[in-house]
Amino acid sequence: MIRKNDLDILKSDMEASERIAIVSHKSPDGDNLGSLLAIGLSLEKMGKSVMFVKADMIPEDYLFLPGIERLKPVDGNMERIDLLFALDSSDPDRLGENKFLIDKSNKVVNIDHHVSNTEFGDINIVLPEFSSTGEILFELMLQMDMPIDREIASLIYVAISTDTGRFTYQGVTGRTHENIAKLYGYGIDAYELNTNLYQRRSLNRTKLFIKAISGMELYNDGRIGVVRVTRSMIDETGTSMDDTEGIVEFVRDTDSIEAACLLKEIDEEVVKLSLRTKNIVDANKVCSSFNGGGHSRASGATVEDTIENVEMRLVGEIKKYL
Repeated sequence: MIRKNDLDILKSDMEASERIAIVSHKSPDGDNLGSLLAIGLSLEKMGKSVMFVKADMIPEDYLFLPGIERLKPVDGNMERIDLLFALDSSDPDRLGENKFLIDKSNKVVNIDHHVSNTEFGDINIVLPEFSSTGEILFELMLQMDMPIDREIASLIYVAISTDTGRFTYQGVTGRTHENIAKLYGYGIDAYELNTNLYQRRSLNRTKLFIKAISGMELYNDGRIGVVRVTRSMIDETGTSMDDTEGIVEFVRDTDSIEAACLLKEIDEEVVKLSLRTKNIVDANKVCSSFNGGGHSRASGATVEDTIENVEMRLVGEIKKYL
């Protein structure tokens, strides 16, 4: 539950602030982008001056989002900010090069649902019991009577839908579905949103998917599945690392698999890992051993090592649970 005291303080700070910035995290996803665009557009409707700051390239999957063109990079020479919103970011490092904005801001508002959140803000609205940051934000906006129109509601729908695996993950509750029903009341076109989100895969992306899945390695009698995506595979298929979206979830959906792992070779001896689990393995605890984190069923980390070594180390950590 969002504490009334936090809402009162936040409302007062928002009213007093003239310069507000909202920043994305590295490798932004639907929850991050949908949430920050939603609150940014709402704040503008309240007459506030809002800077939409991006920390990384925007995946093609989300270029249809209303307001996405507003996201721009900034540099350290910018003026001081009254209020900074960091959404869906468990720690300052998730902001990448833009974490300097924390020191540039009079106050930082940290809104998130990751159990690994370090509560780095001056105001921390961190609720792991919620399905997504988007769902927290929607309830916050309702309780604060912030403006919500069709575009803003659509952005919140995208945030919740993408971070819940189309409403299939463990964090989804009756409250989640009640909130989705409320979003329909603002006139969203869920069919159009779902078509844009889930039915626009390019042929090259399909080729990458096939190549990655065909190389899947199985461990512990098929209970661990590991898929690698190397830089050479990206070059061969004419894709980008953003096109790996959905691969690890596909592996997890195999009936025997308890832990699904996707290893992405970002650079020479730099690997980004994504871990999805079903019932036994705590993904957050496994990834925390690699200085990462997230949720008990979905977590990640970036590791400086060869992709072969990361695979062996990760499988070793997972086997401790099996």
